[in-house]
Amino acid sequence: MIHLTIHHIGYLVKKINQAIDEFERLGYTAVSDTIYDDIRKVHICFMEKDGYRIELVSPADNESVVTGLLKKYKNCPYHICYETPTFDADLEALAAEGFTAIDSPTPAPALSGRRVVFLMNRFLGMIELLETS
Repeated sequence: MIHLTIHHIGYLVKKINQAIDEFERLGYTAVSDTIYDDIRKVHICFMEKDGYRIELVSPADNESVVTGLLKKYKNCPYHICYETPTFDADLEALAAEGFTAIDSPTPAPALSGRRVVFLMNRFLGMIELLETS
């Protein structure tokens, strides 16, 4: 059985500081500083409103893993992150259900170094799997 809980929705943005300002106008509150993830070459800020958490993700440079996505999709939500206490077992179960890992599990600096992995599903698009602390 897969044990997934929604952690956040990843929101792709070109300019993170301007996006933070605009989300604050909608009533969101930043719940983290803007953090640089040197593995993925992105800037990340978590914000919350009404019990929902979003992760603003902005490329730091042209080598970022999201640069191509931003060119194609512009500013938009692009993944749902699911947290799990059984990371390895759930990763294996998702793979058996047709989800394909597009990277390897690696630490996420913006999430206290917990492991994450991104997966694609042809019917759902991209999801992120996050190891429970």
